[in-house]
Amino acid sequence: MNDDQRDRNGDDAFRDAMSDVQPLRNQRSEVERTRGDPTPAQLQRRQAAVDDHRDAVDPNNLHQGEVALVGPRDELSWKKDGVQIGVFRKLRLGKYEVDAELDLHRLTVSQAREAVFKFLKASRAKDLRTVLIAHGRGERSDPPARIKSYVAHWLRQTPEVIAFHSAPPNRGGTGAVCLLLKKSPQQREDNRERFS
Repeated sequence: MNDDQRDRNGDDAFRDAMSDVQPLRNQRSEVERTRGDPTPAQLQRRQAAVDDHRDAVDPNNLHQGEVALVGPRDELSWKKDGVQIGVFRKLRLGKYEVDAELDLHRLTVSQAREAVFKFLKASRAKDLRTVLIAHGRGERSDPPARIKSYVAHWLRQTPEVIAFHSAPPNRGGTGAVCLLLKKSPQQREDNRERFS
């Protein structure tokens, strides 16, 4: 038997075996796919991807997610390691002249974020050292002290800010914060020359 005959016999056998087979009807059945809640690792990866994309599009790196809330009358106080105690005490007591002010009253969190970013960038460009941000107490906001809480978080996030403290009562008290910005390279050089 040659190859052609074997192929024909195989084809005939296949047709005989398949003679009673009917094609399936074109009825699509819906397959219900259930997904569980995403795992913490998946959520973290998603957030990282969103943050990477946002940083590429938006140079404003101030956090917009949820932050720890502070009370409307809570005092804000923070300093980076290396800030001298005497310098921080003068800031706390309002002994430094305020070079510029920003008022965040009646702004949304998104608007406040943009305003703080631009204000700090402009202050740094002008070599300002001590600035004030009036965020308000937010006693009637929902949740209370929302903008104040975000400002406290953003200031810790900003490398140019080396210390901040709630303003003295005559400057807004717990409804405002005085902050100390890093010295520019030129200001550091001027200090070296002055004290050497």
